[in-house]
Amino acid sequence: MRKYFKVDDNLDGIIDEAVGQERVLGSRHIITGWTNIVIEVETDQGEYFFRFPRNDFWAKMIVKDQKFCKFIEGKTSFYTPSMKLLYDRKRPFSVHRKIQGYSLTDRIYNLSHTAVAGVAYDVAKFIKELSAIDTKSAPEEVKMPLSEFLEELSLKHYEDHIVEDHRYIREKEAKPCFVHGDLNLGNILVDDKGKMVAVIDFCFAGVGHTGMDVARMMSRPTPEPFEKVLLESLESVDRKEIEEMQGIWKRIDAGYVGHMKRNHPEIKLPEGM
Repeated sequence: MRKYFKVDDNLDGIIDEAVGQERVLGSRHIITGWTNIVIEVETDQGEYFFRFPRNDFWAKMIVKDQKFCKFIEGKTSFYTPSMKLLYDRKRPFSVHRKIQGYSLTDRIYNLSHTAVAGVAYDVAKFIKELSAIDTKSAPEEVKMPLSEFLEELSLKHYEDHIVEDHRYIREKEAKPCFVHGDLNLGNILVDDKGKMVAVIDFCFAGVGHTGMDVARMMSRPTPEPFEKVLLESLESVDRKEIEEMQGIWKRIDAGYVGHMKRNHPEIKLPEGM
């Protein structure tokens, strides 16, 4: 039996059972969900996000996502999802209360120069706080090397497997620390004044090289002042390494976008991809 979900599964019934005594007032599919079927649900007691994995690989990773979020909760200055892992006929899915805020993707080009600099500083702060968490105290389930995750991702989803890129990532993990793995504007939440409040979506998370988080953030379009403050706030990063890692992330995105276009044409991809 498959361990993942399809859009024609009875997801509404699964949600109704999961919320128990709460009454569902409405729901909407988030059409930008690449790895999971994401549904925002409003009940008479609050708002939630449900994530249903699209294949066996993401079913395995959603378990890691929940365990990682549980482990780092309260260990940084920013909110992270307080996530529950549930099962439907042995198929894992997750649910967490909605964190109030706005995607930085939607806000960054409308922020003042001062606010952009502030967000960049806070992103750097999150990277430093995450990388400072002692890996020895963590359960084994959350210490998956980013290089291992990305290699398995490409083997299962890409038409072209870029051996040199994965070799480079492994070489840079000699002294690994915790990384988000998919740190981009869409996974940063800000309040109505543009202040960073939360980080979401830890499916890629594990241990790796700090530069991979910096490069991930800069591998997609971001304002030049944002990048400038981010790099200045992370003095220890090697600029040449960041440039190399940016190229790797762009190739990773291109590979997965190809998979999405072939298998999930209903998903809305960022412009230019």
